[in-house]
Amino acid sequence: MTHGRGKKAGRGAGLRGGKGNAGLLKHRYTYMIKNMPDHFGKHGFKRHHVGSKDYKTINVGELEEKFPGKKDIDLEKEGFNKLLGSGNLKSKIKIKVDSASEKAIEKIKEKGGEVILPDIPVKDTVEEKTEEK
Repeated sequence: MTHGRGKKAGRGAGLRGGKGNAGLLKHRYTYMIKNMPDHFGKHGFKRHHVGSKDYKTINVGELEEKFPGKKDIDLEKEGFNKLLGSGNLKSKIKIKVDSASEKAIEKIKEKGGEVILPDIPVKDTVEEKTEEK
C-alpha cells in the first residue's frame, strides 16, 4: 500500500529528490549555480611548509634583562636562534648565536662587544670553476 504518497515517496528522502547534495548536477543544478557557485573545482593552493624554519628570536635590549651579570652568552644553549637589533645595551657582551641582524651586530660592536656566528662554507662560484680549466 502506498498510503497516498506514490510508489517511492515513502522511502528515505524519495519525495524530496534525495538526501544532502544529491542531484546537484542534475535536478538541483540551478540551485547549486545560484547558491553554491564555488562548490565544484579547485580553488587556490596549499603551501607546503617543508622549508620554513621557526626562529626563536631575542632582541639586544632583552639580553641584560634575561641574563643579568653575564658577559659571555651562548644563545644557542639558551634556546635562541636569532639576535635582533631592537633596544639598547649598557655593557660589553660576547655572544654566540646562529644568526643575527646587521643592526644587532652593530649595536653590540659599538659597546665593545663581539658576536660569534657559525662559519658558513662558501660554495665554488662559476668564475673559480672556469679558471681551473
